[in-house]
Amino acid sequence: MQKVGILGGGQLGRMLLQAAANYPVETYVLENDANCPSAHLCHHFVKGDIKDYEAVYQFGKGLDAITIEIEAVNIEALEQLEKEGVRVYPRPAALRIIKNKITQKQFYSDLQIPTSPFIVTENLQALSENASFLPAVHKIGEGGYDGKGVQVLQSAVDISKGFDAPAVLEKMVNVGKEIAQIIAINEKGETALYPAVDMVFDPKLNLLDYQLAPAQLPERILWTIEAVSLAVVKGLNSPGIFAVELFVDTDGKVLVNETAPRVHNSGHHTIEANYSSQFDMLWRILLQYPLGNTEHILPAAIVNLLGEEGYSGDAVYENMEEILKMDNVFVHIYGKAQTKPGRKMGHITIIHKEMQDLTFKANRIKNILKVKA
Repeated sequence: MQKVGILGGGQLGRMLLQAAANYPVETYVLENDANCPSAHLCHHFVKGDIKDYEAVYQFGKGLDAITIEIEAVNIEALEQLEKEGVRVYPRPAALRIIKNKITQKQFYSDLQIPTSPFIVTENLQALSENASFLPAVHKIGEGGYDGKGVQVLQSAVDISKGFDAPAVLEKMVNVGKEIAQIIAINEKGETALYPAVDMVFDPKLNLLDYQLAPAQLPERILWTIEAVSLAVVKGLNSPGIFAVELFVDTDGKVLVNETAPRVHNSGHHTIEANYSSQFDMLWRILLQYPLGNTEHILPAAIVNLLGEEGYSGDAVYENMEEILKMDNVFVHIYGKAQTKPGRKMGHITIIHKEMQDLTFKANRIKNILKVKA
């Protein structure tokens, strides 16, 4: 039986482990928190820091393969493990490009992948010298996650909100739609594309509010999204699952925003809505099995369950019964004991053949189900 490790024990690791139950695999998780969402679902839990060289190296050296559920990991240890014959997906070289927003943006530019114009700023001084470039979005090079490390700067008045650290300043785009395209790629370079999804963001929290799959766009734009996303993934030259986030601007132009080298929030609906979920697919890649079928069974929507403003402490899910009475609604709670404002506590997937029904139910669930303390 193959031994496979996951760096990180959050909800992505948890859902990956739920899918692992279908395969002959012995699972290992490295995470600092013994009460993390993944801890009780793996065969072997190791307490340790995923950013620490020695912890990652010792964890990985007896494994057949290793993957990540968050980018903030020790890449040097993964490089050493790769040299010693452990299959590391995504490859450390791809992780190096993606982990830093600056190198990621330069990678798109070098490959002539369409992306918004940008300037690299080393500190606040450099940012203020480029005030004429505003309105723009300032993204910290390393350490940003889930909407943190991103500031929208409308004019020179906002410069103090920027980052006094290496960052990338991206020209503001007139966004018509935000799209995610998930692509699986195996060691042979074979690819499988999931239907693109339409992401609707919460402008206050800068987090995914809800999403619809498949995205409702003209065919030629969907083809462009697929072609551009494939160029990104092929350029990264690594097996794994990649979520390419894109903007379709108000003129219908497709631009790459960011890429995640792992399973992703925008693919959670695939558990119920697609023949092979993103989590099932990653196991197929890790265990060197054939790629799965990415086709939709039915259209789907996802609503993220976020901790309510003003509540911190032991999580209470208000009106859960109401939600469970609804048809074709699937509840996923992430097993986090503590809630705080804006924390991802779970998601709900709705599947239905009518798009109208999906948006109606998504909005209804958002208004009914509250995570309080």
